[in-house]
Amino acid sequence: MTPTIIYCYDAYCGWCYGFSPIIKKIFEEYKDRLFFETLSGNMIPVENTYHVGRMASYIKDAYKVVEERTGIKFGEDYLWHIKNPDDSDWYPNSEKAAIAMCVFKDYYPDDTVLFAADLQYSIHYEGRDLTDNEAYRHLLEKYSIPADEFYTKLASEEYKERAYYEFALCKQLKVTGFPTVFMQVNEGKFYLLTRGFTEYETLKGTIDNVLIEIEKERRLS
Repeated sequence: MTPTIIYCYDAYCGWCYGFSPIIKKIFEEYKDRLFFETLSGNMIPVENTYHVGRMASYIKDAYKVVEERTGIKFGEDYLWHIKNPDDSDWYPNSEKAAIAMCVFKDYYPDDTVLFAADLQYSIHYEGRDLTDNEAYRHLLEKYSIPADEFYTKLASEEYKERAYYEFALCKQLKVTGFPTVFMQVNEGKFYLLTRGFTEYETLKGTIDNVLIEIEKERRLS
């Protein structure tokens, strides 16, 4: 099988937002040689939905750390909810964004890294609430996805089950935080490429080393 990069992320994860330019660059560089799969995690389970104010004081400091480490910028429309939690109507959870990713895979299964980055930008820069159906409409226009089809699928049990299957796969892979990136080389063999944020050159070097090792094993077999 062609080796596959498996990107485990969560749309609400600030570190994934900071990592998105790096994984996009990796995708552009290796997409002609490797498959890419994006799995949604379940960082904020729907049963643990709570008002954004509960985490606002933590995020108020944490986002600055992400900016300093990654160079990403959080948008004022997002930060308004963090700085004015008493006025915010946000009750974030990971479910709907994960279902949206599963729907997107019907249309562009090879471009999930790009869609993940779009979802993260929608939240962390544009301040869109991804628990609200309307938060996806601009992306449907961007990717020319029929809105009626998308929203029918978004509300269906089938795609919800697909999303929860991805949550289970992340657990099976022992993902304990996001982002986490693996390379799968056959049905039972996975290489952990990074757990948490990593710089582009580091990740590229790790991928190249794994590819060299795979080629050596192929020649010996």
